[in-house]
Amino acid sequence: MKHSMHNWMRPEPIETTLERLHRFGYDGIEISGEPARYNTDEVRALMEKYEIECWGGVTLMFEGRDLIHPDRYVRIGTLAYMKDCIRMIRALGGQMFCIVPTTVGKTKPLASPAEEWKWAVEGLTEVAKFAGEHGITPGIEPLNRFETYFINRHDQALRLVEEVGNNMRVVLDAFHINIEEVDPMQAIRNVGDKLLDFHVADNNRKPAGEGKYNWSEVIGALESINYEGHLTAEFVLTIDRTPLALSSEKHESDMEFSDADLKFINDLGSGLISAADYDRAVETSIRHLKSIAD
Repeated sequence: MKHSMHNWMRPEPIETTLERLHRFGYDGIEISGEPARYNTDEVRALMEKYEIECWGGVTLMFEGRDLIHPDRYVRIGTLAYMKDCIRMIRALGGQMFCIVPTTVGKTKPLASPAEEWKWAVEGLTEVAKFAGEHGITPGIEPLNRFETYFINRHDQALRLVEEVGNNMRVVLDAFHINIEEVDPMQAIRNVGDKLLDFHVADNNRKPAGEGKYNWSEVIGALESINYEGHLTAEFVLTIDRTPLALSSEKHESDMEFSDADLKFINDLGSGLISAADYDRAVETSIRHLKSIAD
């Protein structure tokens, strides 16, 4: 298994991210689904410079992006957004596309379960077809109940995959399955060869090794299903505003973020993390996982 990382958790120039990943021994990046932000030719050149591959990309489901919204035009716009993400991933040489079907933070339905399911199947079928035509494999990620009411568990995702068909698969996140699954390891085994991608964060959403997860057990479960994808770091750091804080460094000048970026990060309990604190977390995650493999 290779090691990748998301980049949405700290909005900074992409070269800063790629240099850090190279420095700490990562193989790839699962790039933020913001196609308008990146010049793919420039990003691809930087990836070659820092010897980092594009594993794939992930939807950033800000407000207004929602495949199960009752407003048809919101659904149409979301499909267009997802297709743009697929084009970006292909241009960067990526292989996979992680999809959250609805707005992150939307915890109350706007339509009936039957309507939402119908729209999800319709939209994801179109996305899967488009992805397949571009050589990209898409996967549905279940989130915990505090971020969405729609698709929280692996069995729900598998049912949706079954109805969508084509090349659609499942993405699991260690943090989310720790909340929603009775047995997270069994959830991994149940998904089996449908598992496309595995997101890495400890039970407290800190880097691997800073919580209670038994990562040897996690790696063992992944190996038992012959998982050959990436271990993709997606921890979310909190900012300690008490006297217990270990670091008060601020390096916000190196960040490039929109209001939507900041709202998304803040809504997940994080903030603008200093470069030094972020470096430590990025190194901790891969060091812990590699220590198990060794």
